[in-house]
Amino acid sequence: MEKLVGIWIDTKKAIIVTLDGKKEAKITEIDSKIENRMYHNKESDKGTFSGNRNFDNKLNFDRKRNEQMNHYLDAVTNYIKGSNSLYIFGPAEVKIKLEQRIHNEKPPSKITLKGVETANSMPLNQIVAQVKDFYNQLQRKAIMLYMI
Repeated sequence: MEKLVGIWIDTKKAIIVTLDGKKEAKITEIDSKIENRMYHNKESDKGTFSGNRNFDNKLNFDRKRNEQMNHYLDAVTNYIKGSNSLYIFGPAEVKIKLEQRIHNEKPPSKITLKGVETANSMPLNQIVAQVKDFYNQLQRKAIMLYMI
């Protein structure tokens, strides 16, 4: 049976909706643990923010954030292995990073990426509805092409 997956993703969490032909959708949430802000230690940063110390702090923060992003994307891609079709949507740039990760996988992923779209934050029931609507529209388009 075909396993259809939709992922709403941002820097805080990924909500994964899995459809496998049944009426019910399986919903999984993966938290990112990505730090989005650099906090300054008031004792070590006394005085100016233009010195080498602040530059080193920024580099360390960026390095740590990239590492956290890689762990997050690894967790998401590991969860969706074995899926046939994938639809990614969300408000942040993370959806593009996930798309690139899937395209650059070695060995190549067997997942067919059906679409990547920008979408605002939304409640869980709307996320599930959007995934179902997306795949229903794809199915209707396929039927229309078959009829032509």
